[in-house]
Amino acid sequence: MTGKPRPRVGRPAELDAQRIVATAIALADRDGLRGASLTKVAAALDVTAMSLYRHIGSRDGLTDLMADAAFGPPPAVGSDWRAALRDWANGQRAAFARHPWVTQIPVAGPPRGINALAWMDAGLAALRDTGLDWRAKIGAITVVGGYVRQAFVTDRQMAQRRGADQRTEAQDLAAYQRDVTAVDLSGFPEIAALFTARAFADVPPDDESADDDFAFGLELILDGIATAIARSA
Repeated sequence: MTGKPRPRVGRPAELDAQRIVATAIALADRDGLRGASLTKVAAALDVTAMSLYRHIGSRDGLTDLMADAAFGPPPAVGSDWRAALRDWANGQRAAFARHPWVTQIPVAGPPRGINALAWMDAGLAALRDTGLDWRAKIGAITVVGGYVRQAFVTDRQMAQRRGADQRTEAQDLAAYQRDVTAVDLSGFPEIAALFTARAFADVPPDDESADDDFAFGLELILDGIATAIARSA
């Protein structure tokens, strides 16, 4: 036997932006955003890191493409603006749940990717017949989108800490009440009343609590938009 390498069967898949992005998303889903570095993406594709630049331009270019592809297209919006924006917000929340690393990518400007533009268009379409002017429509979907992102990040960070401490949300809140009530609350009458009322006594399971909290905050924002619509009329 000569020990010569065996020839490969077939031709390797051609490198293109779509294949690079799909590989990067798979790595990020598994290992987080840091797991999708150019070096690791190149290694997964069995190419050099420099060969990626011809297709994605830069590291920032790759993360932009990853986020756009991970979000995918928006849901169809109906004619009722409130239900449409609610679906729009829940669709974004579901996208973050599928790909949590997207929230680690800084928001560097207005939407530019195809899917990002489609989400923007869907949000504006939800408000088409409300009577709001363009500035108000942009403001409304910016507030809703910002709420979705921040609510997801906050809930995920708290859930991760509870997981590290091996505590449920109910146990976490019980510990919080115990710690705070050990302090002299005479200067904080509203907080004292809150704990006296045992507002944290009956807490639903973690998933239900997160959903309820998200829905409550979203409805408050939609109430504000409804007020703006009524004022414009």
